[in-house]
Amino acid sequence: MSMVNLYKEVMDLNMMDDNDQKEAVAKAFFEKLNAMELPEKFNWAEEIFEGLHVKDRPDHTALIWADIHTEESQSYSYKELADRGNQCLNKLHSAGMDMGDNMYMMTPIVPETWFASYACVKGGIVTVPTATTMTVRELQFRFETYAPSCILADEIYADIMDEALKLTGITPKIKIVLGEKDGWVSYRQLNDEKTMAKAAPTGSRDLLFCFFTSGTTGLPKRVGHTATSYPLGHISTAVMVGIRPDDVHHNLSAPGWAKWAWSSFFAPLNVGATVAGFNFKALDGPKYLTAIAKHKVSTFCAPPTAWRMFINQDLTKYDLSSLRQSVGAGEPLNPEVISKWKELTGTEIRDFYGQTESTAMIGNAPWMAGKMRSGSFGSPSFMYDVTLADDEGNEITKADEPGHIVVRLDRWRSLGLFTEYIGTPEKMASVFVDNFYYTGDKASIDEDGYWWFVGRSDDVIKSSDFRIGPFEVESALIEHDAVGESAVVGIPDPKRHQLVKAFVILKEGFEPSEQLALDLFKHTIDILAKFKIPRIIEFVPELPKTLSGKIRRVELRQNETDKKEAGKAGEKQEYFYWNFPELSSKKK
Repeated sequence: MSMVNLYKEVMDLNMMDDNDQKEAVAKAFFEKLNAMELPEKFNWAEEIFEGLHVKDRPDHTALIWADIHTEESQSYSYKELADRGNQCLNKLHSAGMDMGDNMYMMTPIVPETWFASYACVKGGIVTVPTATTMTVRELQFRFETYAPSCILADEIYADIMDEALKLTGITPKIKIVLGEKDGWVSYRQLNDEKTMAKAAPTGSRDLLFCFFTSGTTGLPKRVGHTATSYPLGHISTAVMVGIRPDDVHHNLSAPGWAKWAWSSFFAPLNVGATVAGFNFKALDGPKYLTAIAKHKVSTFCAPPTAWRMFINQDLTKYDLSSLRQSVGAGEPLNPEVISKWKELTGTEIRDFYGQTESTAMIGNAPWMAGKMRSGSFGSPSFMYDVTLADDEGNEITKADEPGHIVVRLDRWRSLGLFTEYIGTPEKMASVFVDNFYYTGDKASIDEDGYWWFVGRSDDVIKSSDFRIGPFEVESALIEHDAVGESAVVGIPDPKRHQLVKAFVILKEGFEPSEQLALDLFKHTIDILAKFKIPRIIEFVPELPKTLSGKIRRVELRQNETDKKEAGKAGEKQEYFYWNFPELSSKKK
């Protein structure tokens, strides 16, 4: 099977309206794909982007970019995006960059991010996405771990890049800046380059992406992806989202994280769709929804933080009639949010799951429309052989029993799975065990095959002899009218090992109080088993998060440890279950 025909099949599959037929065709397609022998060489930019999409529909819009604050916008056809990418690649070649070199990209959501990403894929240059929140110390760690061959950065980040380079003694082959900066090449100069560029003869298994994980569970690891694991592996994401060639797809994510490559680059561009990128300094709900309406977004992917904000807006002010598919990713979405969004827009938010280490792995595919179970994150993609394992590595077959989410490797190795944690053999040995890849997350499967997220393996709270998933407690809390967002962690306790503590952000119009804390305790008692209810509630103005919207529970736990070691008493807005005689039990 030619690679071009493979992508054409995906485009035809996603155009199907009959969901039962679509599911059957998708299953057969992925069975064929999983058994396929990869070609020795594969260059997605040359063979698919140019060889299929530019060739067949050169004038079709590939990218719509807008700034939600200034309302400035630009658009680029498939041919124009390829031309701009080739100009970038030619400049890199003239600076001595070659296949196997790397480019650190510390850029906001601007068109040049797409152009440079394209150039790296075509040139066989390893892309190293770098979050714009990086500090000098974090950059120093990354540079010492993986020295940069080239850097692309916005001018406001050039100084800290230079400081990190000075501390490490590293001199890249070229430093390109969006704007102007002494000692850097302005990106504007790239517009003088030729619009045709030579593609690198990349091998299917050549390293092409290096993602430093967000560090939520320790020091960042280097996740390595290849010339096929992302460009080809994200066929699973394109199918899970259901993106069609005539869609305008938008993903709310920043370029420094894997989710941007997932859903702002490969998933839509794999099928010849239009990707919409919206730059923002702070997530402003009304302005963001205005952009969604103005640019007629039809498939929309956002993290839970954004969905919670959007459902609290007056959606009657926006024309969302173009919206066809709504998708949630990053962390499981609370059932109440899904229900309210459907009530307001007519579209269900289909939750799905994956990692930096994978592509879309588990989720509510388009054929699940009308059959989803509130709170379930669906079932495995046909690309992945996913199951659950207990702590001893035995596959779990009993319904509703929590276990580790693992990918089986003995029947086939999923195309979208990463190659390795680069330079970290001990980490590799801890996650690749006995023909399983351990994701580090936990879930359960009900008797009908629906998957239910429990939490990170290291986020699971152990209180007395019970294991408690934070997501279930968070979902219960957010059902209360006063709660806008919550995060739940386990904190040390001499009697129970851990106690469940909830950090709560209140909606506008509500103020922290002893009475409200009592109401929340009673609310959770009505919903959860007694051992799962929070024993401590603290009202907070904000929660620590990664730029992609994931709650940094590790930081919340560390703050609690630091507070205990400093001998600090309870916070002003902190309330304890056992201090309320109105509750049925005052015991911890």
